Amino acid sequence: MDFGLTPEQDLVVDTVRAFVETELYPYEDEVERLDEVPAELAAQIRKKALDAGLYAPNMPEELGGGGLDPIALTLAERELGRASYALQMLVARPSNILQGCTGDQIDTYLLPTIRGERHDCLAMTEPGAGSDVRSMRTRAQRVDGDWVINGTKHFISHADTADYVILFATTGTERTARGERSRISAFLLDKQTPGFEVRRGSACVSHRGYHQCELTFTDCRIPAGQLLGEEGRGFELMGEWLGASRLTVAATSVGRGRRVLESAVRWAAEREQFGQPIGRFQGTGFKLADMATDLAAAELLTLSAAWKLSHGRMTDRDAAMAKLHASETLGRITDHAVQIFGGMGLMQETAVERHWRDARVERIWDGTSEIQRHIIARSLLRPHGA
Repeated sequence: MDFGLTPEQDLVVDTVRAFVETELYPYEDEVERLDEVPAELAAQIRKKALDAGLYAPNMPEELGGGGLDPIALTLAERELGRASYALQMLVARPSNILQGCTGDQIDTYLLPTIRGERHDCLAMTEPGAGSDVRSMRTRAQRVDGDWVINGTKHFISHADTADYVILFATTGTERTARGERSRISAFLLDKQTPGFEVRRGSACVSHRGYHQCELTFTDCRIPAGQLLGEEGRGFELMGEWLGASRLTVAATSVGRGRRVLESAVRWAAEREQFGQPIGRFQGTGFKLADMATDLAAAELLTLSAAWKLSHGRMTDRDAAMAKLHASETLGRITDHAVQIFGGMGLMQETAVERHWRDARVERIWDGTSEIQRHIIARSLLRPHGA
């Protein structure tokens, strides 16, 4: 693997970093205080991202997206990860699964989303089906040629600001080697559809301004043409288009970890006790050393997975290892940073407490750390028939 970046990749890093520092950092305190991104601010950031050519970088260039290769995209995600999640997500990366759109779906959903005219969210998780996606109970049934949907989803990120939902629901059962399993299908569902309700979920300690919602479907009827992909192939569609989402979590965790480490190093160099900078004391200096080493390892795992993805070689284990190590590293780094800042680390004035709170969710969403370990262990045991 070539560890050097191309001039184009260097340009991506510099451009995104400058955008984050200029257009996102100044509004972080406001979003934290309001637990909201004002509509005018959201529109302003989206427009500037579009004007700068940073919008939809994960989508093919021929469709109007940025067309970044997996390594460049991972580097862009790393730089965006330095900023408040509610703000950096306005530099939208539409769900890759939209590339499964066909026919009228392309003009109604895919292309307007790439142009920033419409915004999507993904709905899989349910109160009784988190890591076990196959156990979801939201059901879509054929009625007179349409689909009628009933059920509930929760922990659906930014559904309150999305225009439509990419919904996963069961459409029957099938026999497998492991017994009878649910057939999962994907649908495109507009927010104004009768029988579909969106409610703001409980307040979360992580990522203020970026809300999770509850979705309820009560005899919600949609045309047959709203089916995304083939009926019963939603699980395969997830695997085909959503595998790289864990790489996104890894990359943004590395970016935020870099920002936290930089803050901790500055504090340790400037804060004096007993006549010298606290970074000179082993108790603090060794923490910084561990933080830097852990972060370098997380970044290498993440870029290695991105490199493999660019060559069509990334496996579920590669993505799981990157997501697991980067998210857990971020947790350790933010905890060490609080300790280095001491009492000030818990004060809103320094933002370290925000990074500490925000880091906690990374070990849960897009597959918990336990699920990532399961994926890794299974890949190790499978060749031995275990």
